[in-house]
Amino acid sequence: MQARFTYAIRFTDDMEGAVAFFRDRLGLKLRFYTPFWSEFETGDVTLALHPASPANPAGNVQLGFATDDVVRLHAEAETEGLIFSAAPKDEHGTKLATIRDPEGAEISLTS
Repeated sequence: MQARFTYAIRFTDDMEGAVAFFRDRLGLKLRFYTPFWSEFETGDVTLALHPASPANPAGNVQLGFATDDVVRLHAEAETEGLIFSAAPKDEHGTKLATIRDPEGAEISLTS
């Protein structure tokens, strides 16, 4: 597998305040804003903001990677040495799954 680092997803309790900070204080270009998902252009990797939840408290960051075929990876998880915490599912026109790194942190995989 050759994954590409595509997203850093920052969880927040205050979407408006977080958008204002990254846009106005750090000067990042806002790609789009919604109360449920906002994105900034930062080069090869997109900074995304998502509402916090009990599973993803405010301040946490989740890494996101793209791969050619996340469904195949899921089917071959054991031979690839991956631990999936969520099987691939259709979400917003892409296949999305989550895996755990060796320390238990959740990582998004899309294709």
